[in-house]
Amino acid sequence: MAHSSRFWQRHKFKLNGLVLLLPLWFLYDSLTPEFPPVWPAQQLGQFEIAPMPLDLKQPYAHHDQYVKDFYLSFSQGDIASIRQGYLNIGPVPLPLPELQQDEEGILHGSRHGQHVHAIAPPQLAATDKVWLTLQTWQGEVLTTSWPLPAPLLAAE
Repeated sequence: MAHSSRFWQRHKFKLNGLVLLLPLWFLYDSLTPEFPPVWPAQQLGQFEIAPMPLDLKQPYAHHDQYVKDFYLSFSQGDIASIRQGYLNIGPVPLPLPELQQDEEGILHGSRHGQHVHAIAPPQLAATDKVWLTLQTWQGEVLTTSWPLPAPLLAAE
C-alpha cells in the first residue's frame, strides 16, 4: 500500500501535465482534418459538380438508415435554381418520390458547397455508383453518377 502511495506522489505531476497537453493535441487534430481527394467534376445541366467523400470508411447507421457523408463543390451554375437535390449510393438512382420520403440524402449548405448524408447500403459493392439527382424550379430532373473508387471499396 505504501509503495503505491509513493508511486502516485512521485508521478502525479507528470500525469497532470499529460492531462493538460491532451486538449492541445485534440484541438490540433480537429483544426487540421485530412480528406480524401476530390473526384472528377461532371457537367449536369448548367452545373459543374465535383463530389468528395469526407472519409474512406464504410457507410454508418444514422436515423435507422445507412448513410455516407459527402461534400459537393459547385464550380458552375446557380445553386439557387435547384429546388431539391439528393445523393444516393447503389446500382441505380432512387426515384425522386422515394427520395422525398425522408430527410436523408438531401443536399444542404451554401453557394460555396453542399453537404449530404448520401443514402447507402450497409456495405459498398463494386457495382454501386454515387447518384446525384437534382430538380430545378422549372421541374427539370437531372441525374448523373460517379463510379466508386477502389480506396472507398477497400475501406473497412
